[in-house]
Amino acid sequence: MDDRLQELLDREAIRDCIHRYCRGIDRADEAALLSSYWPEAYDNHGAYAGPVSGFFEQVRAAWARGPRNIHNVGNVLIEFRDGRQAAVETYFLALQRGTGPDGVERQVMLAGRYCDLFEKRGEEWRVLSRTVVYDWVDHQDLPQESEAGRFGPRTPIGGTFPDDPVYAIGRTKG
Repeated sequence: MDDRLQELLDREAIRDCIHRYCRGIDRADEAALLSSYWPEAYDNHGAYAGPVSGFFEQVRAAWARGPRNIHNVGNVLIEFRDGRQAAVETYFLALQRGTGPDGVERQVMLAGRYCDLFEKRGEEWRVLSRTVVYDWVDHQDLPQESEAGRFGPRTPIGGTFPDDPVYAIGRTKG
């Protein structure tokens, strides 16, 4: 295969992995989240730095408290190292609301970058090492109105796996 075509396929596979991570975190979709990292990966999310398995434990605990998250990714710069590894910088914007381990509910807007080392094994790209760089943190007041009041007729409201409407695409009419 032409090297340029393979590079385009690899770039798209890396972007797909980044998007799976966002869906995994936001929809409490464990399979999507796990599929974005190699099992022995390292993760530095600021409050946690260590084996990705520890990060997954923190995420599962947060999911149990019913957070509302939405991650958007923008600029993605991919620099291939040797055909099997790539340095990837991905800009993100995250809106998060939930109860922390201390029982206090908070809402925050975060902006920053995922600075990742991706590795290709077989035909699959995943994160081998991630450092989250925070460029913006905006602590926000919690909404006083219920979700039903805030969203009004704007339904369906986003949810978690398997109930979020994204998981019904192609399975239902309407």
